[in-house]
Parts: sequence; C-alpha cells; structure tokens
Amino acid sequence: AYTAVTPRRAFARLEGRWSYGSLEYQGSGTLTGVPDYLLEGRVLAGRDYGDERLRWSPYVGGGIRLLYNDLRGVSSTGAVGYRRESTYFYLPIGVTLRMPLADGWVIAPQVEYDIFVRGVQRSYLSDTGLGFGDVSNEQSSGRGYRVQLMFESRRWTLAPWLHYWDLKDSDLQPAGLGVLVYEPANETREAGLELRYRF
Repeated sequence: AYTAVTPRRAFARLEGRWSYGSLEYQGSGTLTGVPDYLLEGRVLAGRDYGDERLRWSPYVGGGIRLLYNDLRGVSSTGAVGYRRESTYFYLPIGVTLRMPLADGWVIAPQVEYDIFVRGVQRSYLSDTGLGFGDVSNEQSSGRGYRVQLMFESRRWTLAPWLHYWDLKDSDLQPAGLGVLVYEPANETREAGLELRYRF
C-alpha cells in the first residue's frame, strides 16, 4: 500500500494484495488440497477531519478482486471438478477513526461498505471431460463489507480484520448438450490478523 497526503489533508491511497491458500472444498462432496489464489487492487481517495483527540477519514474509491481456484479432480461423492475464475468490480465507501491511547498508541477502527458493480464467473467446464464447454456468467447483484481494528504506535501496527461478500445468483448461460448453468448465490468470509513494522 502507498498513501500520498496533500497539505490540505486530502489523501490518495493505492493498495494491492495477493494471497494463496490450499483449501478444502465442501459442496458436491468434499475435496482437499484445492489451490486458491486471490489478487486484489484498490484506489482510494479521501480527507482527514478533526484534531489530535479524534480524527475521522472518510474515503471512496474503486476496486477489482480476482479469485482463482482449481477444483480439478473427483470429490468424495464422485463429482468431477473444474477450474473457476471470479472477477468482482466494486466501489468501496468507508471511514477510519483515529483516537489516541496511552504511551503513544492510537486505536483506529475502520468500517467499509463495498458497492458491487459487476461480477464475471468463468467456469472451465471442459475440464470435466463430460462434453461441456467453458462458460462465463454475469453477476449483477451483491454487496461486501470490511471491518478492521488497528492498534498503532510509531513503528508497530496490530490489526485484526474481517472481509465479507454476499452475491446473488448469476444469469443463465448455455454450457452445451442442452444444459443451462448459473453461478448460485454464495458468501465469502475472510478473517486475519495483520502485523506491520514501519522503517
């Protein structure tokens, strides 16, 4: 992340995130060791208000979230898996508060609402070997939330966080063999604990 601040207390922030996990799928049976990649980029702009006793910083911006998981293989119930790519375009709106604590520490809760603009779900159904073609489904309805609680000193930051997405059913698209497919409504929850040191 990189933040630029103007003399009038306006700021612009560029954020990037990449993560990898080996997950357990639960749906049409179970499948373990599923490779999962997440890439996210955000551009934010806002302004600081208040004083040293209480500072609040509202912001708006734009973001893109790319998720890839490789479900190729056979689940515990014999279902055949395939690769999936999800792309979300969204508009974050949020605010961060900053309040001083003892010994130079600051507490900074952050709350954000993510307006879902558009999603594309790419399903590589040809991986199943059942005669289906690859499909792209459009997702048009959903929302996201972010909550973070930062504890900051001059050098250290400790921040537990939670990200949540709730998406509705996608459109219907033909997959071949007279079959129509869609991406069903789904929820995603991510939680973590961030530790930072400033040089």
